[in-house]
Amino acid sequence: MSFFHGYIEMWKNYANFKGRTSVRDYWMAVLVNFIIGTVLGFIGIELISSLYGLAVLIPGIAVCVRRLRDAGKAWGWIFISLVPVVGFIILIVMLCKKSVPVEGEVVEVAAAE
Repeated sequence: MSFFHGYIEMWKNYANFKGRTSVRDYWMAVLVNFIIGTVLGFIGIELISSLYGLAVLIPGIAVCVRRLRDAGKAWGWIFISLVPVVGFIILIVMLCKKSVPVEGEVVEVAAAE
């Protein structure tokens, strides 16, 4: 997997609120968005920076909802981030949780060496 895989998947599924996103893909998408936003901010072109922020809004929410679903939480937990300070911390903890297998899904377990 490449460094940009999560970011590319975010754009491929930009309005897909169903399905799941792995921890790695979610955080890679967040990291690449942060880097791009920071670079655009340093360049100082406010219009392009603002347009990029608007363009990433829906795909960012969609990837967050898919990540919550993968962690076994309902999509509505995204609204916990509206609670000042504590809500954002709780959301980050939820987004860092391991994936929960879906009923009927075969999970591969690595053998201990």
